[in-house]
Amino acid sequence: MRSETELKLNSIWYGGAPVPWWLRLLTPLYRAGNRLDRWWNLRQRPEDLESALIIVVGNITAGGSGKTPLVIRLCNLLRQAGFKPGVISRGYGRKDRGLRLVSPASSPAAVGDEPLLIARRAEVPVMVAADRCEAARRLLKQGIDVIISDDGLQHYRLPRALEICVIDGSRGFGNGRLIPAGPLREPIERLSGFDTIMVNGELDLLSDDLPITHMSLEAGLLRSVDDGQSWRLAQFAGCKANAVAGIGNPSRYFDLLRGARIKVIEHVFPDHHIFDAEDFENMDKSFPILMTEKDAVKCRNLGLKNAWFLSVDAVLPAEWEREFLSRVARKQARPGSGS
Repeated sequence: MRSETELKLNSIWYGGAPVPWWLRLLTPLYRAGNRLDRWWNLRQRPEDLESALIIVVGNITAGGSGKTPLVIRLCNLLRQAGFKPGVISRGYGRKDRGLRLVSPASSPAAVGDEPLLIARRAEVPVMVAADRCEAARRLLKQGIDVIISDDGLQHYRLPRALEICVIDGSRGFGNGRLIPAGPLREPIERLSGFDTIMVNGELDLLSDDLPITHMSLEAGLLRSVDDGQSWRLAQFAGCKANAVAGIGNPSRYFDLLRGARIKVIEHVFPDHHIFDAEDFENMDKSFPILMTEKDAVKCRNLGLKNAWFLSVDAVLPAEWEREFLSRVARKQARPGSGS
């Protein structure tokens, strides 16, 4: 379950609890460190990647925002349009920092849960490394012509042709403060520099002058964790279920299940939690276990019975998708671009 520290921070960042004085005092140190890191890494940008077509998808808040489904959708769009996309990621939570190509059969402990999910769903090359620049170079050598960085807006050493910032519309910017007093990795003023601000849901706090687009997450099938059987979500309507979520914003997942008239028993775990069999021992075995797809990639070998995961897809405005592909084509055609 989530730690007491994480629960306390969430109550401060998003729940309206007062910010302790010592957190407010640490914020200027974080701001100074962020500015220094940005200045230093911008100076260290490798020239050999400046002409590469790299699209960074990330957020300016700590926690989940829906960027992984968006990355998968962008990969599918690019493939269908004739591009050769690939994905780079740090591979949060994995055991080593070295360069590794992700395959659908990779261990989540070795490559990270989100890169593994992307490799399985997007069917494109995914490379993880602590050094995203090295991961990008490796993909370029494989003939990839568009690289999507899963997260990395604050990894300023990595050159980028386009920046897409994803915002969770249900939580917004919380209390609007920088880490650690609030959830912001960067000041809100940073929004003016993005090519697209992709709001997952609805959010009324943003200026009309910003390049805002809205996305939604559409529920797919419920698939069995152990045998591949699938059911429509509506077939669980009226049932009570153990709902498991180890993601940045579990309430969004629980609300989606409730919207399908499922009676939810909430089981909240930290984001990127590494599951083991003991995590499920105290759940009522008479009810099914419904989990997110990101969590399911870490639970396939736990011998769970009556356990299901819900796939979700990012739904984007058709006009934005057309403009995105047109923009990528223009970037690719510019002098000196490509691998």
